[in-house]
Amino acid sequence: MATAVASYLDARAAGGTWLVRMEDLDPPREVPGAADGILRTLEQFGLMWDDEVRFQSRESDRYQAALDDLLQRGMAFGCNCTRAQLADSTVYPGTCRGFGEGRAYRLLAGEGLATWEDRAAGLQKFDIASEIGDFVLRRADGYWAYHLAVVVDDADQGVTDVVRGADLLDSTARHLILQRALGVASPSYMHLPLVVNDSGQKLSKQTLAPTITDWPVRNLYRAVFAHLGLPLEASDSPSDNLEQATRAWAASLPKE
Repeated sequence: MATAVASYLDARAAGGTWLVRMEDLDPPREVPGAADGILRTLEQFGLMWDDEVRFQSRESDRYQAALDDLLQRGMAFGCNCTRAQLADSTVYPGTCRGFGEGRAYRLLAGEGLATWEDRAAGLQKFDIASEIGDFVLRRADGYWAYHLAVVVDDADQGVTDVVRGADLLDSTARHLILQRALGVASPSYMHLPLVVNDSGQKLSKQTLAPTITDWPVRNLYRAVFAHLGLPLEASDSPSDNLEQATRAWAASLPKE
């Protein structure tokens, strides 16, 4: 929830639009009603989106068009490697490069550096060959990989700024590589520290974190403000919390 609030504040402070996207790319693992639950939770805490919610499960044609473009230009390739074959590899060893069709499809990532100045984490550099490698665009089971879907959607929706958790830093390196391959603009990125428990684990159902919807509004915003470093007093009103937090966030942004 902390990163959701931060992204909302960042959009509001800049006078932009705040988009909500459902990354429902893995139907076998989808929990019935989960998407609706997420939207109701956002509403509960005053986080109202500005445009139609995009469900990635409905965007397959866009993703296929992007993959076809990469294949036609020799920038992607089919891969028939199994997980067992790749178990000892930190990055893809290039086994199937040039083989044509495959069960999965990968981007021919190339070499060099993926680098950007992160608004929160500072300068980031990833060596493409040794740290990233040829990553999956479409999985062997036929489902789309997150990396291709998010890059295509960001470009299609005109996303200019992305605020998310620091656990996605290496994903951003992949997104920069793919944006370059597709010839689309790269957004500005801000990766925030994760909310963790006393053992340093990311809060989630797996780490037995309390359900967000059970939190009183004041308590949740008090925790969010503390995590984001906003010196504010939380109230029982979601709109009041967001209004004062937007002003504080705007005041913290660099002056042009």
